[in-house]
Amino acid sequence: TELISGGSDKQLILWEWKDTLVKSIPLKGHTEAVFAVDAVCQSDEPDLNLLIASAASDSTVRIWSRHGSEAKCIEILEFGNGFVMDVCLSFLPGSDVPVLACGGDDGKISLFIQQNGQFQKTLILPGHEDWIRGVEWAVCGEDLFLASCAQDCLIRIWKICTKLKQIPETEDDSIKLKENVFTVKDADISYAVSLESVLAGHENWVYAVHWQPSFYKDGSMQQPMRILSASMDKTVIIWEPDKESGVWLEQASTSLSHNMYCCSVRVGEVGGNTLGFFDCQFSPDGLMMIAHAFHGALHLWKQATVNKKEWIPEVVISGHFNSVEDVKWDPEGEFVISVGSDQTTRLFAPWKRKEETEVTWHEIARPQVHGYDLRCLAMIGRFEFVSGADEKVLRVFRAPKNFIENFSNISGIPMEKLCSHSPDLPEGATVPALGLSNKAVFEGDTAVQPDEDEESFNTISNQYPEVYFQPLILTEPPPEDHLLQNTLWPEIQKLYGHGYEIFCVACNNSSTVIASACKASKKEHAAIILWSTNSWKKLQSLSFHNLTVTQLAFSPDDSFLLAVSRDRNWSLWRKQDSSESGPVFTCCAYTDKNTAVHSRIIWSCDWTPDSKYFVTGSRDKKVIIWGQCDLSVIAEGNELDAIKPCSTVLDAGDSVTAVGISRVLTPDGRYIVAVGLENGKIILYTWKQSGKEPALTDWTTSVELDNSQSHALAVKRLCWRHHAGRAGHNDENSSKWLQLASCGADHCVKIFNVNRFAL
Repeated sequence: TELISGGSDKQLILWEWKDTLVKSIPLKGHTEAVFAVDAVCQSDEPDLNLLIASAASDSTVRIWSRHGSEAKCIEILEFGNGFVMDVCLSFLPGSDVPVLACGGDDGKISLFIQQNGQFQKTLILPGHEDWIRGVEWAVCGEDLFLASCAQDCLIRIWKICTKLKQIPETEDDSIKLKENVFTVKDADISYAVSLESVLAGHENWVYAVHWQPSFYKDGSMQQPMRILSASMDKTVIIWEPDKESGVWLEQASTSLSHNMYCCSVRVGEVGGNTLGFFDCQFSPDGLMMIAHAFHGALHLWKQATVNKKEWIPEVVISGHFNSVEDVKWDPEGEFVISVGSDQTTRLFAPWKRKEETEVTWHEIARPQVHGYDLRCLAMIGRFEFVSGADEKVLRVFRAPKNFIENFSNISGIPMEKLCSHSPDLPEGATVPALGLSNKAVFEGDTAVQPDEDEESFNTISNQYPEVYFQPLILTEPPPEDHLLQNTLWPEIQKLYGHGYEIFCVACNNSSTVIASACKASKKEHAAIILWSTNSWKKLQSLSFHNLTVTQLAFSPDDSFLLAVSRDRNWSLWRKQDSSESGPVFTCCAYTDKNTAVHSRIIWSCDWTPDSKYFVTGSRDKKVIIWGQCDLSVIAEGNELDAIKPCSTVLDAGDSVTAVGISRVLTPDGRYIVAVGLENGKIILYTWKQSGKEPALTDWTTSVELDNSQSHALAVKRLCWRHHAGRAGHNDENSSKWLQLASCGADHCVKIFNVNRFAL
């Protein structure tokens, strides 16, 4: 019921969970970021006394005591210019004397024993040759064990036991382990500390080491004596003592010091642009283990029921590990694709389990893993999209056969409904060494796996295969290592033309034209480029704005293209009669210094489903609906005078960073407008023009989502599903529900179910 956490806000927070209520107690005192915490109960009564240790980058370890609902700092341990990387608390064997282990950047473990109410440095355990990254105690019977790991790639296990007053030993020639002996004055007990084992199996820094949690058996606490370690070498290893029963003989080459501990299981990831594991944990029953990697990915394994040595990857949550810049629904509303500053494009879809009503959303593909931060994307068709990054090139991707088959299995949608099976569709994609482009892999190109008894690393070509992709048949969302290299989409086209980093992209509803714009500080670079999706050639360059165009939007009937810009103006482009190469757009309306209503950068825009009105949202906190753009009402050439604000200026209360209008109206015919703010809030408004003049009563606030429901940081994009109903559900009353996808700077993609009858 209690959790202690430390963060870069320089404080600890003690969280208590009672009857679904969460209470938090902040502990303030550290002057720099806190990166290690541990706590032990000093009494069977949980509210009575809690001892907490925390280490921070201010080169101190602070000891805190919690009595009831009050917590205070009782001691500060100074470490001069050194840093303590991890702390762990326990009690000495056979006593209630607290012992604190501190692993430092000097490669030494400092043991502190509490005597007369103060922690005193009692012993230093040398041995590691680099920064110590993790320390953890475990009680086993009468003894206390300490596991430590470091950047020297090694794990050390130390043993503390009570030292009996012995008769002076007679000299003999037997080899004995060196013991360090210390005495606790308060209890008048002597303890011996010895090095139990050194585990060498990792090939890079070991970042975490944890014991399997103890459990009750036959009325007493049992320690399974199993250790889990996570390393930068992309592996997680389970270690356990050799039972001297011949079980480990075939792995004699991996047995370690004193023949005591053996590497029993090794799991991890192969390939991909990852940096190994940062931390790991056993589940309380020891049947599952979880680890997380530097790129924010969680990995979960479960022990097989038949073969206990086999650990099977399980479905786990995943997502972006940096700001999510754009999100789009596919045209049929069956999945969403998002791009982010973590340089990945991710595809999320509902997982429909057989014979179960529950539908959960998961990442089922990672079509693009890039070398630049991604900024924007647009869906061109059902399984085709174009993305823009901090580079001058737009890249177009199309789904391979393997993805469509797996999407059918996971979503429960029959293959016949998804696509007519194209025989020339590639199986998947792979990224060549030192390359940025996803290269298509066709049937017959996939790498042949070597036999188990064959030496697989006998040649350089085997070590670095040209094709990493392996086709998979999935019935559930794939684990992280498959996402990294088996779910890429082939890149089918590059579009060159912009002079600076791509900032926004849009595709018309008939999927024939793409519009894109890049970062710009001059008019010549702020031009919008139109591309044909048939020939992939440049159709037109639309020059109007003086600074970066921040968002582009085609009207639902494809008659207009709207652009909003950092120069605080918008421009409206009308489609003329198409030429042989494609449609031609001309500027028909705009705002300038004299007619502008917005006084700051316009971040976002969107259209009403009837193409009559469009909305703009700006940093000046204003949301405005403009119109009317009805072609049957406006004569060509009169748009500039006809298109004016149709609504009063709506003050959203904070900088508006995203707006989106639902394609489905409320039952009484009102437009549903979602507004995303810089503080992370999302507000749903409805609007309907009541008379010729704009009125404040035309706006109604329907729902205001606070940060616990919406985002913790700025909302980057809002995108409504085009159809009523919920993806993955066969709703009887599908007309009741709408779905809104949002993404934010807090690394999240969120999907909201909106009851349009309740707005």
